[in-house]
Amino acid sequence: MTTSDSFLASGVAAFQKAGAQFVIPPEALQKKLARIRALIFDWDGVFNTGQKGEGVTSHFTEPDSMGSNMLRFGLWLPQESMPITAVITGVDNRSAMHLARREHFHDVYFSIRNKRIAVDHLCSAHGLRPDQVACLFDDINDLEMAQICGVRCLLPRAASPMFTHYVVSRGLADYVTGCGPGEHGVREFSEMVLAASGRYEQIVAARMTWNDPYQAYFTQRQAILTNFYTQKADQIRPASNIS
Repeated sequence: MTTSDSFLASGVAAFQKAGAQFVIPPEALQKKLARIRALIFDWDGVFNTGQKGEGVTSHFTEPDSMGSNMLRFGLWLPQESMPITAVITGVDNRSAMHLARREHFHDVYFSIRNKRIAVDHLCSAHGLRPDQVACLFDDINDLEMAQICGVRCLLPRAASPMFTHYVVSRGLADYVTGCGPGEHGVREFSEMVLAASGRYEQIVAARMTWNDPYQAYFTQRQAILTNFYTQKADQIRPASNIS
């Protein structure tokens, strides 16, 4: 039995036991994931619960940060090519910018009213097709983005069962996490993807020992300078004066 077959035999059940839903058959999801060359994270409701207040910037957690890093390494490993990584958010959130800089994401799109045009901009800038992009999202304002991406992961909340039904019934998600907003859904998706690739144990061992492949990945990652963009009318424009 191959490691990929092992995922189908036992890994799928482990995620389902944790409450996850494979909207498309796991075998079909594996094929879609094999094409992925870019990751897009919504911010509020994905890295956090989406809580807001005057002067409050929504946060992130280290388990999700580690998950995003291991996911990028897992996608890097087969061709030693860095997956494009971005945050697309509807607000100006300094925590998102901090994480992106710290983890050397390629791009942050903020104050975006139409996330589909941000996806189009990202694909054009990096020579990608939408079917090569995976996105993680949680709410209605993300659906135009989910509609065109190759792999779509919904982080559901108990308060929105009708929205989850809407997304699933219209084929706008391929995977629904068992862990909702604020419950480390980014980490769950990352572990599922690595397990589906058959490389989960290899990825963990590489990071634990800081071996040569991980060092090569990390060197490439650290050389990335994060770009910042925002929306002006119906255009995506570079953002200046980001502190």
